[in-house]
Amino acid sequence: MEYMNTASTGDGESGPRWLSDDEQRVWRAYLHATMLFEDHLDRQLQRDAGMPHVYYGLLVQLSQSPHRRKRMTELAIGAKITRSRLSHAIARLEKNGWVRREDCPSDKRGQNAVLTDAGFEVLKAAAPAHVEAVRQALFDRLTPEQVGQLGEIMRIMSDALQPQESGADLPWLR
Repeated sequence: MEYMNTASTGDGESGPRWLSDDEQRVWRAYLHATMLFEDHLDRQLQRDAGMPHVYYGLLVQLSQSPHRRKRMTELAIGAKITRSRLSHAIARLEKNGWVRREDCPSDKRGQNAVLTDAGFEVLKAAAPAHVEAVRQALFDRLTPEQVGQLGEIMRIMSDALQPQESGADLPWLR
């Protein structure tokens, strides 16, 4: 219903701006592709590294941070997940010995997540197959021009969906 394309009622009232037939096709193709892509990456990482895609992303963030350490709040923002979901994920990663938590020296209420040597080794082992899965499912199927266009489209969408003003109601900021 939310994607319906209905003719104007002609009564002068403005109603929903329904998607055109072309927009509906693009929207559905986008949803279908993104769901399949995320599922593909998640299955690949579960099979090859024993972790879901979101955990891999957390390990990557930590590996790229100074001293392989990042404040939990910043980690949640980077992963676009709630603090509650992050806390659960970090607990699982701690159980595996891949991450440890430390109190933040500059803020007694804050905590840092730290990528352990074991976690770094797991990430190094998982990265080649993961990159190949991304390459085969996405980049190998696009021309260089399409890659550039896709990048620009995603930047425009991200900018619109992640306002920079303080007080933005985003789950990972709560």
